[in-house]
Amino acid sequence: MRRWNGWGDESITVQLEGEARAFLGARLGRGTAPQDATFEQACAGLPPGRLPPHPLIDATGPTRARHAHGQSLPDWLRLRHGRLGKVPDGVAFPESGAQVRELLAFAALHDAVVIPYGGGTSVAGHLDVGHSSNGGLRPSLSIDMGRMRAMISLDREAQLACFGAGVSGADLEAQLRAHGYTLGHYPQSFEYSTLGGWIATRSSGQQSLRYGRIEQMFAGGRIETPSGTLDIPTFPASSSGIDLREMVLGSEGRMGVLTHAVVRINRLPEHEAFHALFFPDWEHAVQAARMLAQARLGLSMLRLSNAGETRTMLALAGHGRRVGLLERYLGWRGCGQSKCMLLVGASGARGQAREALRTAAALARRLHGVHVGRALGERWRRNRFRSVYLRNAAWEQGYAIDTVETALDWPHVTQAVTAIEQAAAAALEAFGERVHAYTHLSHLYPQGASVYSTFVYRLAGDYQADLARWRQLKDRVSSAIVGCGGTISHQHGVGVDHAPWLAAEKGELGLGAMGALFRHFDPECRMNPGKLVTP
Repeated sequence: MRRWNGWGDESITVQLEGEARAFLGARLGRGTAPQDATFEQACAGLPPGRLPPHPLIDATGPTRARHAHGQSLPDWLRLRHGRLGKVPDGVAFPESGAQVRELLAFAALHDAVVIPYGGGTSVAGHLDVGHSSNGGLRPSLSIDMGRMRAMISLDREAQLACFGAGVSGADLEAQLRAHGYTLGHYPQSFEYSTLGGWIATRSSGQQSLRYGRIEQMFAGGRIETPSGTLDIPTFPASSSGIDLREMVLGSEGRMGVLTHAVVRINRLPEHEAFHALFFPDWEHAVQAARMLAQARLGLSMLRLSNAGETRTMLALAGHGRRVGLLERYLGWRGCGQSKCMLLVGASGARGQAREALRTAAALARRLHGVHVGRALGERWRRNRFRSVYLRNAAWEQGYAIDTVETALDWPHVTQAVTAIEQAAAAALEAFGERVHAYTHLSHLYPQGASVYSTFVYRLAGDYQADLARWRQLKDRVSSAIVGCGGTISHQHGVGVDHAPWLAAEKGELGLGAMGALFRHFDPECRMNPGKLVTP
């Protein structure tokens, strides 16, 4: 059963052990666990839905409440404090493209806005009902795609697979693995996020160095729009005008509902391994990461933690004795308090993967890199979809965890890391609070890298006070990102939360072009309005 007011499955609990609590207490002060509202309390004040009955639509309060929010910190604050605000007037569960078309016609008949719903994992306000429905003046219909999750076809010769867009990452991989294939798209939300959501927000998986981002995987499909059905055929390449896939990628539900998608798949790798290296400081580490990305060795992943994240990961790992031995060994090798950890992954044919890892370790040694083997890398792989559960554990101890991410060309990466962490510190200092900020480069390219920063700070325990802290933090760090020349989102999309900074990247002419595209497919501004660009 999914948690209604936190991350993941209710049966999975990750604890903050004593060492971790002491670590946070020393940096931020002791947190106080807030008093959360119950699900019954949150649903108690919901008004009845405003849509007439329909056989595909569930208008009960609990179902509507579970589809009202995603996983952003403002979403959590609303849920935890029982202040749900605007919720959908109904939730539909279609099982075919024909039923999606029927629902779009129903929405048009009753002047309802439509919010496509995948896994509910958005951290950028994509599911916000108030913005979508003009402050709630128009009724709203959430279309949950979870029943459209089957593999529709598999073309072994072309290595193409077609899925219902509501398939989750875990379900998609299980269906492919039964035939000896993989998509290789592993965002941290992999267990719950969906193929349609990945395409709509231009998602990136943790092993993008080998498999690419979702735009390299998306080959074609079908989208139901208020103006009709758009079919996108598959080609290995085409020079025939504008690529229709590019109009759908990153469209965030503004054009219509993606019902099925064809993706480019790969044979399951014969061998896969993740190793860890340490560098004495950020300067050596980032130079090594850039060198490895530009060498095009055939690696599947490079993930570089700055000194703050490296200390945090080691402190939260537990196993104090083993960590202490590692720290002493690294200190002897010249990696002290400023050390940075680089995780290196390789996937593919056994010989090729091992050779890529050997070459990477040899190149890293030129910059004083210390190779410590597979133990830390394999631990990361085992826990890579569980670490996000720390958000639940931190909340229960009185701490909030939030993130931002961007991407920049190499000359601006270090500047951005510093500016983002300093902006976060200044934002919380205005409230007399400290922030524990740390950063990693989550995806690396020959041209540049993504910068992914995490912020941990104390909760006030009051809805308005905590919302004000988040808003100040978001404003400061987003302005820092734009000031350094970064994109406002590398992998999470725009939604409501990032929209104020989109013009700096697209310009007024670019925003106007996107608005014109959406109006072409959705002339009545029915599809998830208020996201990306305002009506």
